[in-house]
Amino acid sequence: MLIDIATIVLGAVSAVLVGFVSRRILGTPVGWPRSIVVGVIVFLIGWPFAGWVVDQTGLESAMARGGRVGAEATLVTVAVVIVSIGWIFAGGVATLVALEAIFPTHPLRNPVDVVRAAVKQRRRTRRYLQIVSIASSHGAGWLFHGGSRADSELSTSQQRADAIVETINASGVTFVKLGQVLSTRRDLIPEPYLSALASLQSAASTLPWERLLPVVEGDIGGPLASVFRSVDEQPLAAASVAQVHRAVLNDGTAVVLKVQRPDASAQVQADVDIVLRLADRAEVASPLAHDLRVAALARGFTTTLLEELDYRVERLNTEMIRAAVANVDHLDGGARSGQPGGGPSAAEGSPIAVPRIHAAASGRRVLTMDLVEGKPLSGAAAELGQLTHEQRTALATVLMRAVLEQILVHGVFHADLHPGNVILQPGGTLALIDFGAVGIIERSRRGHLTALLLAAMSEDDTGATDALLQIVDVPEGFEVDEFRHEVGVVLTTQKFRPPGDGSIFTRMLDVIRRHRIALPADLASAFRSFATLEGCLRVIEPDFDLVENALPMVPSLMRKTVHLRQLATATQARAMVTAGILRELPRRLDTLLTGVERGTFGVRLRTLDDAETQGFIQKITSEVVGTLVSIAAVVIAVVLIVSDVGPVLAGGLRLLDLIGVVVGLFGFLGLLRVVRQIFVRRSP
Repeated sequence: MLIDIATIVLGAVSAVLVGFVSRRILGTPVGWPRSIVVGVIVFLIGWPFAGWVVDQTGLESAMARGGRVGAEATLVTVAVVIVSIGWIFAGGVATLVALEAIFPTHPLRNPVDVVRAAVKQRRRTRRYLQIVSIASSHGAGWLFHGGSRADSELSTSQQRADAIVETINASGVTFVKLGQVLSTRRDLIPEPYLSALASLQSAASTLPWERLLPVVEGDIGGPLASVFRSVDEQPLAAASVAQVHRAVLNDGTAVVLKVQRPDASAQVQADVDIVLRLADRAEVASPLAHDLRVAALARGFTTTLLEELDYRVERLNTEMIRAAVANVDHLDGGARSGQPGGGPSAAEGSPIAVPRIHAAASGRRVLTMDLVEGKPLSGAAAELGQLTHEQRTALATVLMRAVLEQILVHGVFHADLHPGNVILQPGGTLALIDFGAVGIIERSRRGHLTALLLAAMSEDDTGATDALLQIVDVPEGFEVDEFRHEVGVVLTTQKFRPPGDGSIFTRMLDVIRRHRIALPADLASAFRSFATLEGCLRVIEPDFDLVENALPMVPSLMRKTVHLRQLATATQARAMVTAGILRELPRRLDTLLTGVERGTFGVRLRTLDDAETQGFIQKITSEVVGTLVSIAAVVIAVVLIVSDVGPVLAGGLRLLDLIGVVVGLFGFLGLLRVVRQIFVRRSP
């Protein structure tokens, strides 16, 4: 009984010892479960192996003689047993190294996190299978299973595009939003897929007001009557993310109330994870996806989509656009300025109205803004038909000026400017709505964009190409001359194309897409706004030529970006920086010359001064030295063992053999540590 207990205790101690020593020797965490298993195996094999070695060396018979020979044999036997068990231990460590290399140890996760991850994984898998099923039922299963079905049943690009749109429409809000964003990226998507995606609609069945009321009261922090005098329970519009209702504030202001659906956020969160994973896989598997940086595009899209779920972002966007539009110059002979229609939604002094946001009645999932009366340009053909040609031209000019100044001067612009977001008000003026997507372009890039427009409008293909290449990253193998030629063809043929035959910006985007140039998100938004602006202008006045009418405006816009006060301020700032450098120059020059004169002049690499760099160098140096010492120990051990010289111990065992085995053991353990460190660096 005592022997059994002692065996169990020794086995447990051996298991713990193997794990502890392995961690110390390898210098990295080793999983305790595998350490215990290997430790038990070492214990079970170690003693039989040591007994076999003692028997093979004849030490057992030497100990039986007794006397001085027996005592000496006993000491040698103890040493041999220790060394034998040490080599079995080294074999166990080698096994752990192999296991760690093949199946690295991962830290134990919090059980709560494990359960949450499992639930999330289950939800994601179920959603992924649902999307695959939807795609298959609508004829787009080839997106996931290869092209055989597409080749046999969907023989044309138009059929495949229609199948994709049907799949997206049935897949929910996230994929509809993704499709709508892609429908504006002519630099990425060719026809007929582009036109098919443009037909996506985010309309959805309406929810009863009782389902939305808790969302509203939760965001305004009190009962509905504390802010609103009345709310029309019948929605003006319903989409997959939100519903819009008419309402009246307690002060009598007519407003619209945009309320997010209760389950929209959870649905989007689940789908966003799928979109990001699919994009990462596509970029690894497809050279085209890699050139277009699909993963970065997906991250940008998902970030924007998640921001759109927070209506506080849209509130800030609206205020920025109001400020930008308020600074747009009025045009002589143009549409009326001031407050269009006299309503409260107009920014004071601006030629185009932007609705005010009511912060007290808004929150993360609720947005309340002034009611904008009128019809969107997409449905205002009858009202536009009642205006004279001069009135329509003036209206188009005001819109063009406002958008160009937003992009080129202020750098903050409406990034979703389609005819449905431009409202023709009853007074014959315009208003902008829906600011979920706003583009931001920094000052330096606005200069390049202005240069590009000037070159394009003056048919300078070389200048347009150079301006564009300054703000994009080109793929490997990019042919500059071929690209410049295609840009030149677009610019040359533009003035001979009939009105309504597409936009110069859409044709430029076609060229960019064919050459696999990845446009930055802000630049893509600007190009998209130019293209959609041209579409809005053609709705207002079919004969309106954007290029012809915008060219005279560009110089005045450039004067607004580069004026005397700004130049003076920039010059003063740069002069102060230069003056600071010049003040330090004599002292630094004197220090340099003094060092040369005294012979103490030298060059110091400051990158090696910091503690982190020094620690890295010391670590590398110690590892190199440790590796060399381990190799030397193994070599010395082999030499000692094969030399067959030196004094003979009990049982015929030579002293140098025993020393060689010990030295080899330490050398072997050192090499195991080196191997483990190599695998650690290679692991992601």
